[in-house]
Amino acid sequence: MESVITYDCRPEFHNLIFIEGLPGVGNVGKIAADFISYKLDAKRMASILFSDLPPQVFVDSNDLAYSANNELWYVKDVNGHDIIFLEGEFQASTPQGQFELSKFVFEKVVKYDPKMIITLGGYGLGQVVSEPRILAVVNDEKLKTGFEKAGVNFIPSEPQGGIVGAAAMFLALANEYDIDAACLMGETSGFIVDHKSAKALVDVLCKYLGIELDTSEMQESVEQVEQINQEVQALAETDPEDLSYFR
Repeated sequence: MESVITYDCRPEFHNLIFIEGLPGVGNVGKIAADFISYKLDAKRMASILFSDLPPQVFVDSNDLAYSANNELWYVKDVNGHDIIFLEGEFQASTPQGQFELSKFVFEKVVKYDPKMIITLGGYGLGQVVSEPRILAVVNDEKLKTGFEKAGVNFIPSEPQGGIVGAAAMFLALANEYDIDAACLMGETSGFIVDHKSAKALVDVLCKYLGIELDTSEMQESVEQVEQINQEVQALAETDPEDLSYFR
């Protein structure tokens, strides 16, 4: 499979944290990564075209075309760390593509000797979640304490179905390169785009990074999620067989 990376700039990094926030269950990880990078005024570093992304070109409000791609955004000196975010509207569409795109991106940032890889996602429960928790998996026992202090929950053998997609690939590659890594997952029903779970993930990740961000602009979306959750719960009580409308 072919990959093309186009750089806007090539900054030098120190104490690098790499954060993957591509779409997934409830789009929890994507919303959280996009929000944090936006609030930190991140700058685009590069765009990536890959043959296993959708063969599609979109048109913006100015009638300018742009391709389905993944992008690397960066911000310098966030409480002593530089951060690169992997963002995009799509993940690769096949298992082979997932591996090859993740490996391609990883090898483009691993030369910066990252201190940690953090992947973000949603943990689908298939039911309404009133107060979503943030669950985590790490590749080294020593990492647990820091995340627990930030409010992360570790549940033995969870998630039972494992982790899939880019989040899984970056964890696997971090093991191969002997880099600390964690996957943070916000609990979500999986029925909707879950801004409430994403906000919980933002709060925990900001606490872990030692930063404060104003999340008030997320509140309207959170309230919409709460309303939908109430509707789903009411439907489940009256007709539990018919929840397909919300998927």
